[in-house]
Amino acid sequence: MKKITIALLLSIFSMVQTQAQTTPNYPEQFTTNLAQHCGKAYKGKIVSTPIPADFENKELIMYVSSCTNREVKIAFFVGDDLSRTWVFTLKGDRLELKHDHRQPNGQPDEITMYGGTTTNTGNDTIQYFPADQETAQSIPAAASNLWWVTINEEEYSYNLQRAGAKTSFNVVFDLTKPIVTDKRAW
Repeated sequence: MKKITIALLLSIFSMVQTQAQTTPNYPEQFTTNLAQHCGKAYKGKIVSTPIPADFENKELIMYVSSCTNREVKIAFFVGDDLSRTWVFTLKGDRLELKHDHRQPNGQPDEITMYGGTTTNTGNDTIQYFPADQETAQSIPAAASNLWWVTINEEEYSYNLQRAGAKTSFNVVFDLTKPIVTDKRAW
């Protein structure tokens, strides 16, 4: 009886170990997909309505500015406003998205580093980021925010939905047409 129990336990342990080895690390794959665009810039467009006034008739550019094996930074330029950077950081088997906002002198904006961490591993082309506690405390109106980001061979999208809101914010960038820009985040 003991031999069967030990053999059974060893078999279960082996299956669990094999399962763990074959389960994809989607957050890592997602950041790898982002990092493939490091040093490149792309034009985007708002695909949701209404278009926020501070985005209307402005050139939208994303610039994948910094990539390491744990973090990818993507600057988001809205016309001449170079204040926004999306920061994706691997946190164990999850991914964190923070919004780094800066003043023209490079100093942090009054409201910055808000965002959230995925609650599951998502997959290699989409990740969901519900607002974290830090965001809820610093921006109470954003406590119910849900951001999601997608990437595939053709496009990158950044999306925001606030619980109870009738509209969302969605911007899409064409990854098939890199552009040249000398703009850099503040």
